[in-house]
Amino acid sequence: MSRPWSRFFRAWYRGLRLIEPLIRAWYRAFGIGNVIEVLVPGRRSGRERAVLLGLLRVDGRRYLGHPNAACAWTRNLDAAGTLELRARGRPPERLAAARLPAGAEREAVIRATWRQHPFPGDLLYRLARGHVRAGGVFYRLETSPAAGDAPGAAALTAGAPGP
Repeated sequence: MSRPWSRFFRAWYRGLRLIEPLIRAWYRAFGIGNVIEVLVPGRRSGRERAVLLGLLRVDGRRYLGHPNAACAWTRNLDAAGTLELRARGRPPERLAAARLPAGAEREAVIRATWRQHPFPGDLLYRLARGHVRAGGVFYRLETSPAAGDAPGAAALTAGAPGP
């Protein structure tokens, strides 16, 4: 991974956190491209943590990712294996998440970020594509088994094929 890009993304996301109340207000009122709200249980507290993320679609499947290696929400998702997705105007969905290993599927998702994220995210992902390929964390979302069915969620998290 590139040290300059790593520093840039850390600063970028720190800045976004500072203006997050404004971003959330705009999102609730008007929406923002492919942005959705994701709730992930905290790995220590178990409390739901909300984050706005860009939902990617490739070949009929849905994906989430982070360009700069693991962060709080990805570590929480790795521990929980499931999340709640809330898209404006739609009922919430409980989904399981499978972390993508290096390969064709992950590469297709990374390329989709250049076309599907709203500006300036699309541009940043394209410029930092080598960094994102080296350390980005991406997940395939699948319909979740019933809440509390940990073995099913664990199988999806481990990379087993979804239904």
